[in-house]
Amino acid sequence: MYIRTLTSADAESYRALRLQSLQQHPEAFLSSYEAEVKLSIETTRIRLDSSDGHFTLGAFLDGEQGLTGMATFFRESRSKIQHKANVYAVYVDPVARKHGVGRALMQELIARAKAAPGLEQLMLSVTSSNVAAKRLYESLGFVCYGTEPRAMKLDGVYLDEDLMALLL
Repeated sequence: MYIRTLTSADAESYRALRLQSLQQHPEAFLSSYEAEVKLSIETTRIRLDSSDGHFTLGAFLDGEQGLTGMATFFRESRSKIQHKANVYAVYVDPVARKHGVGRALMQELIARAKAAPGLEQLMLSVTSSNVAAKRLYESLGFVCYGTEPRAMKLDGVYLDEDLMALLL
């Protein structure tokens, strides 16, 4: 397995995996397939431009062609909350699950976060019913500090989200 920061050159494979994630697990993401499929590939390229405060990691099982997992890091920029960063859009292709891809992505993201000057904590939210993801995050040291009831409404059904934090 190979993990690296995605760049604008990865836009096509990232977009394909992102759309797959939204189709297969709409309950896990705030965005929807219908909204994302309308975005241009150029928008995707711009999203993948990384900086000190923002990057998306990609996991590859079959060399550079096989993007099988992703996780996005976004550091807060306002002075009062610069000590925090958020983890978004974590997803592993079902064919790559149970091979440690999600763990490896999160371990790399956490290592990079720990190296960021002044960064003290990582935040994320996860659908309360997503037991596998919650177990992974807890095994990496994240703790649930609350639950947002009815955080999302999907096809008339409300979904709660657990709010989690990792002190670095």
